[in-house]
Amino acid sequence: MRPEERSTLVYSTDPRVLKKVPEETRTLPPEDQELRVWLERKGGGKVVTVVRGFQGKTADLKALGKMLKTHCSVGGSVKGGAILIQGDQRKKVLNLLVSKKYNAKISGG
Repeated sequence: MRPEERSTLVYSTDPRVLKKVPEETRTLPPEDQELRVWLERKGGGKVVTVVRGFQGKTADLKALGKMLKTHCSVGGSVKGGAILIQGDQRKKVLNLLVSKKYNAKISGG
C-alpha cells in the first residue's frame, strides 16, 4: 500500500504524504454579513442572547464576541460558530452591530 492511501497514518517524514490543511475562509466585511440576533432559553430558566450567521475566520468571530460582551458588561462565549451573551441583551447587541455597519436584525419570537 502506498503512503498516500493510508487512512490511519500517524506520523511520516515523507513530504509526499503531507496533506494541505484547508485555509479558513476570509472574513466578509461588515456590510456583507447577515447576522441574526436570537433569544434562547437554557436549562433552569436562564436566558441567552445568540448571534448567528457570521462568515469568516474564527479569530474574527471571537474578537466580535469579546466586543459584544464588553459592550453589554456581561459574560458569554463563542461556540459552534455562534456568539452567546448572557441575559436578554438583544437591543444592546443589535444597536452595537448596526453602529459597526453590520447587517443585523432580531429574529425568533
